[in-house]
Amino acid sequence: LRFSCRRGGGLVQAGGSLRLSCAVSGYTAVDYTIGWFRQAPGKGREGVSCISASGSITYTADSVKGRFTISSDNAQNTVYLQMNNLKPEDTAVYSCAAVDPRGSCQFLYGIDYWGKGTLVTVSS
Repeated sequence: LRFSCRRGGGLVQAGGSLRLSCAVSGYTAVDYTIGWFRQAPGKGREGVSCISASGSITYTADSVKGRFTISSDNAQNTVYLQMNNLKPEDTAVYSCAAVDPRGSCQFLYGIDYWGKGTLVTVSS
C-alpha cells in the first residue's frame, strides 16, 4: 500500500481547524484499518483515530474526542482527519498508516504501512 497526503498540515492558531487527507493506493487482500497517528516533539508516537475498511470508527484517543473526526471516502480511497478547536498540545507530525485487522491503533502494533508525515503546528 502507498499513501499520499493531498492536503498536508501547516500552521494554525489555537481554536482553528485543519483537515488532513490521505489517499491510499495499491492492492491488498487484507482489509486494513487506516489510522492517523501523531508524534509531538520529544514524545512518543500515539494513535489519534482509526477507521475500518467498512467505515466504522474503531478508535479515537481521549485527548481528541469531540474535536477530531476521522472519515473515509471509499470511492476516492481517501481517509480524512477533520481537526477542530486545535490546541497547542496538538502540535505534532501526523502520519497515516495501515493497521492489520489483528493490530491495535491504541497500542501501536500490527502497523504494516506508513505514509509520509505532515507537520501540524498550533500556535497559542
